[in-house]
Amino acid sequence: MLDRPVSDFELPSTGDKPFRLSTVKGNPVVLYFYPKDATPGCTTEAQQFRDLYSELQALGCQIYGISRDSLKSHENFKSKQNLPFELLSDKEEAACNLFGVIKMKSMYGKQVRGIERSTFVIDGEGVLRREWRGVKVAGHAQEVIDFIEALK
Repeated sequence: MLDRPVSDFELPSTGDKPFRLSTVKGNPVVLYFYPKDATPGCTTEAQQFRDLYSELQALGCQIYGISRDSLKSHENFKSKQNLPFELLSDKEEAACNLFGVIKMKSMYGKQVRGIERSTFVIDGEGVLRREWRGVKVAGHAQEVIDFIEALK
């Protein structure tokens, strides 16, 4: 998938406006997939992207968080964490499957299907330029910004 155009997709988004990948061409786009709203790691990751949002904007970059949570859950999470970017609901796993982020994970000793924390940078032409899989949250948002700066 790397260095290839990303297939167009549409997902429901917070802010009452559907997201369609083809409508955000022209500037880099960061899509970060996370397991679940309001969990410790996902909250920390969202806060780090929130705190560096002005740097992303200065680079002309848009960012979207994606999980399988409902829009209602997303709206609550976005509001509580004061997130300046939209969250996309992928209940049907369309984008999750497109990017191959659904994995079998161990939770409390049981195998469960879930999202592997992953981030993707798509350039202004719609081409996937970088992917991070199995993301460790600490310092990740800054690493994404550093890559986008190098991409420019």
